[in-house]
Amino acid sequence: MTGAATLVALAAGAAGAATSSRQAAAQPQLKLVAGSTDVTLDRYPEGGGIVLDLGTHLVAGKNPIEVRATRKSYKDPVVGVQIVNGKPKALPAGSVTDFGGLAKFLHLTITDATGKKVYDKDRTFCLNGEGSRTRPDAPATSPYPEGCSANPFTLGAVWGLQAGWSSNTTSYYGNDENVDLPEGKYTAKLTVNKVYKDFFKIGAYDSAVTLKVTVKNVEDCGHGVAEGCKQAFAKAQAKALTKTGVAPKPAKIQAKPHAQRPVGKASVPAGPKPDLRSVPAWGIQVTTGEEGTPEADKDYLAFSATVWNAGPSPLVLDGFRQQGKDLMDAYQYFYDANGKEVGYQNTGTMEWDPREGHTHWHFTDFARYSLLSAKQTEVVRSQKEAFCLAATDAIDYTVKNANWHPSNTDLHTACGNHGSLSVREVLDVGSGDTYEQFRPGQSFDITGLANGTYYIQVQANPEKRLIESSTTNNVALRKVILGGTAHHRTVKVPPVGLIDVP
Repeated sequence: MTGAATLVALAAGAAGAATSSRQAAAQPQLKLVAGSTDVTLDRYPEGGGIVLDLGTHLVAGKNPIEVRATRKSYKDPVVGVQIVNGKPKALPAGSVTDFGGLAKFLHLTITDATGKKVYDKDRTFCLNGEGSRTRPDAPATSPYPEGCSANPFTLGAVWGLQAGWSSNTTSYYGNDENVDLPEGKYTAKLTVNKVYKDFFKIGAYDSAVTLKVTVKNVEDCGHGVAEGCKQAFAKAQAKALTKTGVAPKPAKIQAKPHAQRPVGKASVPAGPKPDLRSVPAWGIQVTTGEEGTPEADKDYLAFSATVWNAGPSPLVLDGFRQQGKDLMDAYQYFYDANGKEVGYQNTGTMEWDPREGHTHWHFTDFARYSLLSAKQTEVVRSQKEAFCLAATDAIDYTVKNANWHPSNTDLHTACGNHGSLSVREVLDVGSGDTYEQFRPGQSFDITGLANGTYYIQVQANPEKRLIESSTTNNVALRKVILGGTAHHRTVKVPPVGLIDVP
C-alpha cells in the first residue's frame, strides 16, 4: 500500500497552495485524510483475519492537539482535558474513560457488494498513534509519547498530535483486535462523530472519507499454513501499531555513561532526587510447579509488580565489574535542576542472574516482595530482590520532568550480558519498571498455607540503599483470598478502588 507516500504528497501540495496567513488561519484543527481511496487488505484465513489498517489519518492543523488524561487516585475515574496555550479546556463528556485514547471518536461502517453492513462500530482514536509529517512546514520532530497503552495502575497520560503531523485512525489502540471479512469487494466509510466535529470545529468535508476496499486471502504464509499465518498476522498487527517518523524530544537530563568509576569524594548534594513508588500487585494467579522438577508438587501465587519513579529526577545507576567476578560495584548519580551532574554515591552492587528469563545484570535490593497474613505480618518472602531497571511502563507522564521518550524500555536495552564490564541502568521520571508473573522469582510458595485472606506487599528500596526524596510511599499492598485444595488452589483478588484487575 502506498497510502503514506500519497498522504505526504497530497498534504505537501495543499501546504504549498496555502501560503498566506489568512489561508493558514483557516486550516481546521483536525482533518480526516485518506492516503488512498482504493485499499487492498490482506486476509490471513487461519491466522486471525485482517489487519484493519485503511490508511486513514487525522492530521493536525497549524497548532498541535494535546490531551492529558489523569486520575487523582485509584478511587477516582480517569478524566481528560485538552491543553490549549498551556491551559486546560474541558473535553466532551465521556470522551476520556480510560488511558486507551479518545472514546467513540470515529465511526466506521463497512458494507459488502450487496450493500449489507458487515462492520458498524464506533472506534477509539489514539493521538499518539502511527504517523508522520504531512507537509514541509511541519516541525521536524514530535515531542509526544508513543502509543496509548497503559499499566493497570497508570495515573496520568499525555496524548498529542504535533502540528502538521498525522495519526493513523484505524490502528488497534482501544479497539477490537480481531476483525475478519471474507474475500471480496467492500465500501468503507469513516466519519468523525458529531460531538468531536463540533468540539474541534471540523467541517463536513474534513470529517468523512469513503474508500473502496478489496479483501484478498494470503494464500501461503509458510511454516505450515495455520502456524505461519498466525505469525504473519501478528507481525502485520505489530507493524500497524508502530509509530514512525518521530524523532524524540531530548530529555532535560542527558545521563551519558561514564567511561570509568567516578572519582573524587562521594556526596549527596541538595537538589532534585528520584522518588520511587510501588503500585499494587497485579496479574495475580495460582500456578503449579513445572512437571519433572522438584517444584512439581508445589503451588505458587504468581504476580506482576511495578515500581515507578515520580521524579523530579531520574534514577541513574552505573555498574562497574569487579575483575573476574559476576559482581559489579553500583553508583547512583545526582543532577541539579538544569540537568547537570553534581554528585554520586556508592549504592551497593549489581549481580549477574543466569536464570532463564533473566540472563542479565540486576541491581540488588531494588524491591522486596512479601506475602502478609490478614494481620499484615510476613508469612512468605520472595527470594527475588535484584532487578534490572528499565522503563517498561508509562505510569504518570504528567509529573514534573517526565521523560516521554525513555530510551531503555525493555530488558535488552540496558541490562548487559555475561561479558559486560559495565552497565548503565536508568528509571526515567514518569515510568515504571514492571516484572511480570512469568519471570522467575515473581511468586510465593503457598503449598503449606491455609486458605484465607493475605496481602501481597511490594516494597521499593527496602534497604534504603538508593537515595530518594521520600521513602514514605515505597510500599503498596494488594489483598488476595486463597481457597481450594492442594494443586487446585484458587485466588480471589478484590478491586483496588475502581481498578478491578486481578
